[in-house]
Amino acid sequence: MAFVTTPVWITLVVQLEPLHINPPIWRRLVVNGDSSLRKLHHFIQASMGWSSQHLHEFTVGDNTYAPPDLDPSLSMSLDDRKLKLFKLKAGDRLRYLYDLGDSWQHVIAVEKVEKAPQAGTFCEVLGGERACPPEDIGGMPGYLDLLERIRTQPYSAETRERLLDLGGDFDPELFDWRAANAAVQRICNNLWG
Repeated sequence: MAFVTTPVWITLVVQLEPLHINPPIWRRLVVNGDSSLRKLHHFIQASMGWSSQHLHEFTVGDNTYAPPDLDPSLSMSLDDRKLKLFKLKAGDRLRYLYDLGDSWQHVIAVEKVEKAPQAGTFCEVLGGERACPPEDIGGMPGYLDLLERIRTQPYSAETRERLLDLGGDFDPELFDWRAANAAVQRICNNLWG
């Protein structure tokens, strides 16, 4: 006999480095409860504007979940494809670490769990603020250095060179809701994760 659950949608607030970045960088997502932590990883990456180039892990309670097929050093972790979001409840908090070198810590708060009008893969970006740091910037120290350069020396040769190394332009205040939502919709349509 198969275990059947009522479809639910989970509303999550994902905040990057909440003790270090002010004003905050955050995204509010609504995700179907049948999504795994692995799929949530893809949704977070898409909504933040990152490209999933690095390893990640989640901490839920006392357990760590990661993609065990990618790195043997994470073998003590549980498989992040095995925990489904419907097991979470409103008020729960979990941690998400992206890029074990740069060590981008996120706190994820479960705001709401509600009955879904239908089952199936679903994610929508409800809101957010500010651009996420560029990939491979050197973690929090590198990001804070970049912000200081943009603030104090926006037209210097060093700042321009740094921005070119990062792909051109970077506006730390920019959050493009339409682009973030389109990115998570591509994941839904392609059934990633």
